[in-house]
Amino acid sequence: MISSVKGEVLSIGLDHAVVEVGGVGLAVQATPATLATLRRGDEARLATSLVVREDSLTLFGFADTEARDLFALLQTVSGIGPRLALAALAVLDPDQLRTALADGNITTLTQVPGIGRKGAERLTLELRDKVLAGDPGDGAVGARQDDGAARAEVVEALVGLGFAQKQSEQAVEKVAAEHAGADTSALLRAALTTLGTKR
Repeated sequence: MISSVKGEVLSIGLDHAVVEVGGVGLAVQATPATLATLRRGDEARLATSLVVREDSLTLFGFADTEARDLFALLQTVSGIGPRLALAALAVLDPDQLRTALADGNITTLTQVPGIGRKGAERLTLELRDKVLAGDPGDGAVGARQDDGAARAEVVEALVGLGFAQKQSEQAVEKVAAEHAGADTSALLRAALTTLGTKR
């Protein structure tokens, strides 16, 4: 996984920036707020999430790890892909998004293009317990957010290895319930074992 990039900003587009890392220009998709912090010719450091699909590798960049982890957490909800998760962070900053999820604020969530009332209700139902608005110092909540991010990373890795999205999600949910608090690598090993027995 590519968890961060650091290098000179070669160019900035409407929805992405190109950052040179080790002589290679990496296109990084980002929100307007994140892009606004970058300057062409300056060195930048972005927290990143690599999304692997059958026909593409897409790198998403964030100003901090908090936004990246929230991006991963959103994708643990069925029907929410990386584009929609990025759109949510483009419309709402991490604190606003966390508050809306914790409070079950459907009106705020439906401001995001592509998220209707049903999608907003599903988001609050599945993520309400995993976020706590306005108190990033709460250790238990931080652990739950990390757990959500770890699950998303493992699903992403499994899809990259050729397993189906739904099959990967089901395997990860199963092993996460059995191995509470396990780190990403432990979850991945357990999920692969589970999937291996099904083949």
